[in-house]
Amino acid sequence: MAGGRPAGSALEMEGAMRTLPSSGGLSGTGHLSRGPLFGRNYGLSPGSRLLPPCFQADADPQKMAFLLRKQWTLYSVSPLYKFSNAELKDYARMLSVFVAAEKQKGLAVDVDGELGVRVAMSSLPELRGSEQDPAAVLVQLSLRTSASPRNSEEKLIWSGWFCCVAGDDISENLPANFTCLPLFLVNGAESYTAIVGSWFQKTFDCCFRRLAISPLNLTWMVAMWTGCKVDKNAAAIELLFSVPQLPQPLDISYAIHPEDAKALWDTVQKTPGEITQEEVDVFMECLYSHFHRHFKIHLSATKLVKVSTGIASAHCDGVIKFLQSQYLIGVLMLLTELAISQIQ
Repeated sequence: MAGGRPAGSALEMEGAMRTLPSSGGLSGTGHLSRGPLFGRNYGLSPGSRLLPPCFQADADPQKMAFLLRKQWTLYSVSPLYKFSNAELKDYARMLSVFVAAEKQKGLAVDVDGELGVRVAMSSLPELRGSEQDPAAVLVQLSLRTSASPRNSEEKLIWSGWFCCVAGDDISENLPANFTCLPLFLVNGAESYTAIVGSWFQKTFDCCFRRLAISPLNLTWMVAMWTGCKVDKNAAAIELLFSVPQLPQPLDISYAIHPEDAKALWDTVQKTPGEITQEEVDVFMECLYSHFHRHFKIHLSATKLVKVSTGIASAHCDGVIKFLQSQYLIGVLMLLTELAISQIQ
């Protein structure tokens, strides 16, 4: 057991959410239907999901390496109005001017000897689930200080990227002139996140909101990722629980050997490649029973706040770390689904 708990942070940027057409839902069999995604009960105990696929064969894992082993804060984003992937260079120039203006107001991080922030935007077509998905968009802020040599490389200080993985039905049902990139991931100072988010909101009439991950969805994640193949030397699967109603914060860490967890999951899963709510519940109940047998503690009375596996780690505050490039697309599919659920 360990006291203390990761603190939630990050500025939440909210505005009027644009109303979008909604239909679809769960099919009668409890499987996810392939109708329009808006209005679907995503993130709230869907009947079943497909297990995360491996990385697309035509994608280069080396290009995605910069996304791994970094802490990304999650946001959901409403559709962008009159956004064009062909105008990224112009957008970068406009955002650079905006950042400079905000820095003059003292709203950005002040670095001694700083000569200026450069903004770069680029397309990441590898980060999509199908050809119908819009290409992901990477935004990077870098700077050079007066103490640096003229020919030195600029220092990357902030990164953010928009994506929509396996959301092709969304694009098909959006009104004209809208682009749906519902998932936004950030690594860097909150002051720059606020500035970048403010520019996108003003320029494309969209809204950013922090994306939390419920304990229920954390159980889905650990079950999904337990069923994936990882290296034999993969770290233990760890579940972090917060004990409520105590004078001082108290967390319980529960570590399971990945091979033991996979063996348990194999006894629970009924249909290869698919996962159901019932299977997730049985899997978690088995883990809870084992823990109670040894420590006489009912984990069902606590709150699951973080899961860590060889695939990825995720915290209920909406913070994630990707660890395996071959499963990146699969993890982004689930996160896209959760981001969509917040756009109503």
